[in-house]
This record gives sequence, structure tokens and C-alpha cells, in this order.
Amino acid sequence: MQTIIQTIQQCAPRIAKLLQQGDARKSGEHNASGDEQLALDVRADCLIADAFKALPCVRMIASEERENPEYANESARYCVAYDPLDGSSVVACDFAVGSIFGIYDTDFRADRLVAAAYILYGFALELVVATNSVVEHFRYQNDSFVSLGQLQLAKKGKINAPGGTQKEWSSAHANFVAKLFAQGYRLRYSGAMVADLHQILKKGGGIFSYPKSDKAPHGKLRLLFELLPFAFIYEKAGGAAIDGKVRLLDLPVAHTHATSAAYLGSIEEIALAQQILGSDNA
Repeated sequence: MQTIIQTIQQCAPRIAKLLQQGDARKSGEHNASGDEQLALDVRADCLIADAFKALPCVRMIASEERENPEYANESARYCVAYDPLDGSSVVACDFAVGSIFGIYDTDFRADRLVAAAYILYGFALELVVATNSVVEHFRYQNDSFVSLGQLQLAKKGKINAPGGTQKEWSSAHANFVAKLFAQGYRLRYSGAMVADLHQILKKGGGIFSYPKSDKAPHGKLRLLFELLPFAFIYEKAGGAAIDGKVRLLDLPVAHTHATSAAYLGSIEEIALAQQILGSDNA
């Protein structure tokens, strides 16, 4: 597994260089989830796929940009699911974006998730890696990643990052968000999930939410590539992650591009979400 993490570290500056080239053109294609791809999405995906397929320890890869998982080495142990460029829709605005990785043992199931990581392409190039023991934060300096220490969530924070279109929110979700703001929470939402979730981790607490809606009754965010890796990271950092009622890491992955509503944050904010949303049938 360490080889996979080292490969993620090697991919990070290469993708950062692609972003610095500023190619935000549309590719003219759509991914398996129906999102229009940028040329950057495709190039980042190919770069990561080639790197993982070259590893003898990688059994299978699955990408948000590819319709189906692909075998690399059927006799190997680890499966890697990744979102090569999360938040690419805000690249043209020069916002921070990222890459997300979930490392699974033998199969793409939540109970087989053994490590997770994300890269943040911002003012600095940063990497966060979660294993069974710690959530460690790294920064790229002098051609290598240097540890900045461990990340830990407090029981309660002050950041509120609510996604989705407000007019499509259920009354229960709107009530939840309103209660947070009434308690003095600060609005922090950029449209790039990696950046928003990283800020909550770095600041020590808060909540990110993306509810289901009539247009997305099963939620919009992808379990395999986005939510399960971050759920793993948040739980290891002392927080929690639910779909509004159920723990994300207890959800089955019905298919490669399955989606879910999502609430990730400190345990007190998640407890409030469960209290308000638990009886919601919307």
C-alpha cells in the first residue's frame, strides 16, 4: 500500500503542472456521470491511470472519468478508485481544486476501504493521507512532501459549507442549515469539495453538506470516488460522515458511479443533522 501512496505523491506535482498551464478548454465529451469533461479532466485521468496500472500491487482501478473499472493485475491485492480532478468546473476561476483517492482491499466495497488520500492544488501543493492509525498532512517543498503533522477535528466547529441549490433543499435540510447560521457558523463554500473539506479539517471543525433533491433523489456526489474516501478521512480525524441518517461507510456501493447525499463534519454537527433529518421523508 505504501507504493500506492508514493505513486500519489509522484502524480501530484505532475498534475499541478498541468493546472499551471491553464488549459480550461472543454473536451467535447461527457463522463459516465453525465458531467461535461474539460481537457484537464481527461489528461489528469490518463496520467493517474497509467501510473497505477504500472504498479504490480494494483488489481483494479476505477475513475470518475471512466464508465467501468479496469483490471491492471488480476492477481494483485489493491483496488484504487479516484476522482482525478475534483472541482474542475471552477478551474477557470483559479480556485483551489483537488484529486481524491480511495484504496480498497481486493474489491470496491466500503468495508474494504483501508486508506484514503487527497491532493489540494492551491497556493501550496498539499497532500492528506489517512490510514488506520492517523490522518497526516503534507506540503510539497523542495521537490518532496514534508509532513506538517496530524489533522484532528474538534467535537464542534464554526464552518458551514452547504452545497446544492437552495430552492431544491428539503424543509428539513433548510432548517438544519438555518440552525447552524443562527448559532454563528461562518459560510465557507467554494464549489470544490476537496478545498471545502480541507478547510474544515485544517480549521479543526465544522460541516460540509450536499443534500438529496428532486433532481438528484439519491444525492449528487459519488460514493466510490468522493464520499467514501472522505468519510474514511473524517472518521479517522475524529469526525463523522452520514447520508443524513446512515453512516456513509455502511452504505452499499450499488454500482461504480452510485451517488449519495452527504454530511461530513465534527460529531456535534453530525448529531444535529441526524436529529433534524432523521424523521425527514423528503
